[in-house]
Formats: sequence, C-alpha cells, structure tokens
Amino acid sequence: MANFTAADVKKLRETTAAGMLDCKKALEEAEGDFDKAVEILRVKGLKGVTKREGRSTSNGAVVARIEAGAGGVLLELNCETDFVAKGERFLAVANTIAEHVSKSDLADIESLLASEIEPGKSVQAFVDEANATLGEKVVLSRFARFNDGFVASYLHRTSPDLPPQVGVLVELDSENGDVARDVAQHIAAFSPKFLSREDVPAETVENERRVAEATAREEGKPEAALAKIVEGRLNGFFKENVLLDQAFAKDNKKSVKAILDEAGVTLKRFARFRVGV
Repeated sequence: MANFTAADVKKLRETTAAGMLDCKKALEEAEGDFDKAVEILRVKGLKGVTKREGRSTSNGAVVARIEAGAGGVLLELNCETDFVAKGERFLAVANTIAEHVSKSDLADIESLLASEIEPGKSVQAFVDEANATLGEKVVLSRFARFNDGFVASYLHRTSPDLPPQVGVLVELDSENGDVARDVAQHIAAFSPKFLSREDVPAETVENERRVAEATAREEGKPEAALAKIVEGRLNGFFKENVLLDQAFAKDNKKSVKAILDEAGVTLKRFARFRVGV
C-alpha cells in the first residue's frame, strides 16, 4: 500500500512542476519521503538537461527586487511552458537569483552566470539544477541593476493566472515614489525604445529621414514641402519611440518630460523587459 496520498503527489508536482506520473513514481521510490522524492526528480532531470538544449523558452516571468537606499534589480527567467512559469519553484529560482544580483556588482549575463550564488555553486549550476528539477529548459535571459538614484519597479500581469510578463525598472535623480510608479506604468504600456532623442543612434535617425522622404515623394508631395514633411514625420517617430517625447499615459495633453519637469525630477535611465521579446 502506498505510504503517500494524492495530496502529496499534488504538493510534489506544485513544488517541482514535474509530471504527475513522474511525481507518483518518485514518491513510490522514496517510500513517501517528500524531500527524497524531490531529490530523485532532480537526479533524473539532470540526465535530460542536454536533451533540452534546443527547446524554445518563450514562457517565463519577470521579477524585481528593490533594496531601500541601495537600488533595484529587474530580471527575466525563461522556461518552456506556462505551467512551469507559474509554479512556486520556478518563481523561487528567479527571485533567488534577483536577490543575488542585488548584492553583487555584475556587468553582464556572462559574469552573472559565472558568479557564485552559494559556496561552491555558480549561478549557471543553480540554473542547471532548476532545469533538472523542473524537467524543462530554464534560461536566465537578462537583468538590469540600478543603484545610483531613487529606483522603483513595476510588474504587469498580462494574464491573471500567470506571473508578471512585463517588468519595468526606473531610476530618478531624487526620491518621488508617485512619479516613479506612474512613469514605470507608462513605460510598461507604451514600450519606448529610447529615453531621449540624444539616445537614438544617428544611423536610425538618418534612416527614418530617408524613409520619410521616399514616402513623401511616392505620395507625390511637392518638392518645396518635402523638408517640412520629413521633419514632421521624424518628430512623429520620436513621439512614438522616445520616452520623454511620448504623450503621458495619464494625461495625453502632456509629454512624459513635462510630467517629470513639473515634479522637479530627472529620469536617469529605465529598463523594460517582456517575456520572450
């Protein structure tokens, strides 16, 4: 007679995101010992890590960690299915790595993966363990860490039964929680590509000019009006893609820059992640 219940199988599945049959077999092998069953699933999962290397990881979650007076972290962890993405174990892995980043001074994803998250264990090894336990390919995609101003975050759920799929991190030159939150929500909704016009690469601007002029000529616009038309369309590009030029979400009669100026703060930088994009 099995010395475990259906509730134990359910708990093991929620903890590891492994299949129901795999969880049942692991509990049988472990004679009902929950921790041993988790270990069995991890060991069996490790054997399949390399087999999962080519799989798509379009699901996942964005998590954030804000340290009062010490900045904040935004991090994206990906997996194969939404079932795993909303599991407690997967989110715990993402939050543990985010906490590690908040205490480190890491420049890029390569240095993060090579760093030691536990004594004798790298972040890469930690992710590989999650890969094994969860039975899916797990990938640490990107992170942002701001620690030179007032930092705030905003996480958005695109579906109520999924973890946040969009995350934003903003850094102001001085403290203003309300403005930071409002601007972060705006960024989540309108996905600007650049902070200011100065951040737009010169080649991008020139390409937009060429496209605008070619389009105007194709439309048969008079030669004398081309320069004005091109500048108008270029300004339209800026208003769509540059955060400070965008119409503010809560008051479209004002730009984001106007909102910041009225509050007496400067937005130094921002990061926006959307799972799989």
